Amino acid sequence: MTSNMIWKCKDKNIDCSGKTLIMAIINITPDSFSDGGKNFNPENAVKSAVTAQENGADIIDFGAQSTRPGYIKISENEEWQRLEPVLKQIKGKINIPVSVDTFYPFVAKNAAALGADIINDVSGVVSSEMAGVIKETGCGWVITFSHSGAEKEAKLFFEKSAQKAADFGIKKENICFDAGIGFSKTREEDFHLIANINKYRLPEYPFLLGVSRKRVIGEGSCQPDPEKRVFGNIAADTAAILGGANIIRLHDVALEKQGILMADALKRF
Repeated sequence: MTSNMIWKCKDKNIDCSGKTLIMAIINITPDSFSDGGKNFNPENAVKSAVTAQENGADIIDFGAQSTRPGYIKISENEEWQRLEPVLKQIKGKINIPVSVDTFYPFVAKNAAALGADIINDVSGVVSSEMAGVIKETGCGWVITFSHSGAEKEAKLFFEKSAQKAADFGIKKENICFDAGIGFSKTREEDFHLIANINKYRLPEYPFLLGVSRKRVIGEGSCQPDPEKRVFGNIAADTAAILGGANIIRLHDVALEKQGILMADALKRF
């Protein structure tokens, strides 16, 4: 494990130097490829978040914009209309950090005002607008490699992004990097990135990996049904953890936690 790696997310100091952390996905969308929109109703989203916490999640990640293959982008106002009631209703019901999956600075700023601690930004761009929100709110910022390429390209992107964030006045301890599995990549590139994290991650920054139910898991495990890919997910998560991932973003907390604990046990030897 990496020593003394603290990810600062507003008033929360998330320790990424010990056990692998679980970021639970709660999709507030009607067209999620993986769960068919079961959490589109705010009450259902809140219940799922509470259940995820009870099952051992360390972070809850709410997303109101579908990024499934072929998705239709919704406006910042529509995204916020989906998120706002959930963030209001979740207050007092969970005590772990809350992440919001958005690439809109408007949504990020409003979410932070309602208690979000982390902005999970899949845009693949270190923009001055989002940097301004991060600097003002103190939120943690997940910067995602949402471009084509494998190890070489990912490392270069992370290095350039770290420098650009620093130029915008963002503190190093506010940043986490994500490989962006499935974003503008071939399946071969996805496999490379999952299997070779130690070759491209920046060791001084927390590293997040999200492969849950994605096409690369379907192809690798020969499982066409996204909701039945949990065993393939566990195999990919194990490879990622042994390669240096600090946080795993996933749907099935109760089912996948066992695999993550086993991977952590193996990593000690």
